[in-house]
Amino acid sequence: MTKLSAEAYAIVEGRHSDPFHYLGPHAEGGSTVVRAFLPDASKVDAVDEHGEAAALTRIHNDGLFAGPLPNGSKWYQLRARFGESVVDLDDPYRFPPVLTDFDLYLLGEGTHQRLYDKLGAHPVELDGVKGVAFVVLAPNAQRVSVVGDFNFWNARRHPMRVRGLGYWELFVPHATPGDRYKFDIIGAQGQHLPLKSDPLAFAAEMRPSTASVVFDEARLSRPTPAPANVNALSAPISIYEVHLGSWRRKGNNEWLSYRDLAEQLPRYARDLGFTHVEFLPISEHPFDGSWGYQPTGLYAPTSRFGGPEDFSALVDACHHEGLGVMLDWVPGHFPDDPHGLGNFDGTALYEHANPLQGRHLDWGTLIYNYGRTEVVNFLVSNALFWLERYGIDGLRVDAVASMLYLDYSRPAGGWVPNQFGGRENLDAINFLRRFNTEVFARFPQATTAAEESTAWPQVSRPVEYGGLGFGYKWNMGWMHDTLNYISKDPIHRKYHHGDILFGLHYAFSENFILPLSHDEVVHGKRSILGRMPGDDWQRFANLRAYYAFMFGHPGKKLMFMGCEFGQEREWNHDRSLDWHLLDQQKHAGIQSLIRDLNKLYCALPALHELDCDPLGFEWVVTDDADGNVFAWIRKGRDARARCLVVANFSPNVYYNYRIPVPFAGTWREVLNSDSAHYGGSNVGNVGEVSTLDGPAPELNLTVPPLAAIFLVPEG
Repeated sequence: MTKLSAEAYAIVEGRHSDPFHYLGPHAEGGSTVVRAFLPDASKVDAVDEHGEAAALTRIHNDGLFAGPLPNGSKWYQLRARFGESVVDLDDPYRFPPVLTDFDLYLLGEGTHQRLYDKLGAHPVELDGVKGVAFVVLAPNAQRVSVVGDFNFWNARRHPMRVRGLGYWELFVPHATPGDRYKFDIIGAQGQHLPLKSDPLAFAAEMRPSTASVVFDEARLSRPTPAPANVNALSAPISIYEVHLGSWRRKGNNEWLSYRDLAEQLPRYARDLGFTHVEFLPISEHPFDGSWGYQPTGLYAPTSRFGGPEDFSALVDACHHEGLGVMLDWVPGHFPDDPHGLGNFDGTALYEHANPLQGRHLDWGTLIYNYGRTEVVNFLVSNALFWLERYGIDGLRVDAVASMLYLDYSRPAGGWVPNQFGGRENLDAINFLRRFNTEVFARFPQATTAAEESTAWPQVSRPVEYGGLGFGYKWNMGWMHDTLNYISKDPIHRKYHHGDILFGLHYAFSENFILPLSHDEVVHGKRSILGRMPGDDWQRFANLRAYYAFMFGHPGKKLMFMGCEFGQEREWNHDRSLDWHLLDQQKHAGIQSLIRDLNKLYCALPALHELDCDPLGFEWVVTDDADGNVFAWIRKGRDARARCLVVANFSPNVYYNYRIPVPFAGTWREVLNSDSAHYGGSNVGNVGEVSTLDGPAPELNLTVPPLAAIFLVPEG
């Protein structure tokens, strides 16, 4: 054998950082020389377009071959013998680059809004050959190889070339959709890293396996669009929040598939009058107990319930039922599983290197480096990906407070101030503003919502006015205060009267969603029903009154699955909801109430049209702390669009309770949570009541116990 160059040994040893510089066709001495590395091959020929073969010389026993092409040809295939088998191969090192110069420009600038069109694994055809183009970011790696079912998971077979600012790429001929793959990376210090899943994988193996799976997402059928204006501030928005793994289960406690869910869930949610469904995170994640909030594959719907086509079918089924679809989206943190994003190229690529900035103490997870151009591009593109590829109608961003504050849940001295010495995470603020700007610019019918638990100003106000740009914000203060109030025995509620009143002081400072979410029915908090005081009748009456109060209150609505029929126990992600409870009238009554509240909320403009506008609300009774009674008027844009809501959080019936109203005449009682139909005592106003004679219109009402009533003017 001839004396080999250092490059040749780098190829054989699997540590060459630019394999195209050595492998493939090269003009040398007036002819074209081909070098190929095929471990375990005993003989290799180069075959030109006319079928003429020229033997390549074996120059290293590990499978390195070299030789001139026959007749000076430029096109060739390799014909290799492995044992008794002879196979024709297309040499990956003879194909042109995957990324264009324009791609590299946008990637370097951080403005490649369609990152998912280029990075990841894409089935393509180059020079008439079908295969898969792989691209991954690893700027500090010394060498990156793609390994998978197509090369026996041998890192020496397909080393990639690096282009631009650290984007490694390779077209692998004859790799196909369904192939499993990962990236084999040698880090900046020469360390061999654990095999890494693809950050932009569009599909993944079922846990506990962690390989990425080639999927042609460009051929994914697009769901039917949701109804127009489904997310508008003036529209009724009532969201059914769902954890797909535990909504229902099959007989042996098996998950429903995406297809199973498509047959059952949209029809159920629509029958109850919800306008949206919101899925807890469905991005691929290794640990069931994280509920999806510790994702490792932001671009892949979890394989627990099926493939990407199946998830797309679920979205399509929701849209066919007239439902908007929202996803919980987690750009705030990610787990440190060795196959994931952490220490991806041997350095802190996606996370901050300093643990005072880069690790959540509460959750043991890593924090994205929002100051890094490539990371922001990765996250913003992911948001756009779900909206474009799957027709998602909104993204609810998890744990926004943890992103906004550098000292979030950190001890004194345990955090790094910003450049001005403050606690605000300026990079995260800029990221959130860019995320919202891009979403609303590209998808004006979509929306975003922030789970933000502090008093950060203008979360749901436009970026150009200094806001963060979200469409909506979860009203965590309302949730906390009102649940605190309703959990008290009625005799003590007069001392907590302000818990109900206080929320209206800031109810229109943001575009609020009122959330009774999954977080309120776990970790010892009890179910919503479980918080209700009193005997069995009082508990259910309290729950009905509270739900009716919520639907009469300004703000869009969100309810976690199971709350709609009075789930008794806390939510358990490992088992189905307790659907058998609907055999009991008291639970069926709660479900009927939710159906009627949703129907009323959607039907009456007064209850939704000015949900986020102070012109849509007027207090009528605020000072009856001893009676635990509140009353207010909800207003629509039309002068006659009015609804009087009276909530009585005491177990007493109040007769001849006088309440001023804006119009004289007859007012219809359009809903009474104390109706026997819902399991109540049927105290009320026999369908309607007329105003009393006098200088100002006034109703003389019978107010039922532990109940809320809704009245609207006739005509």
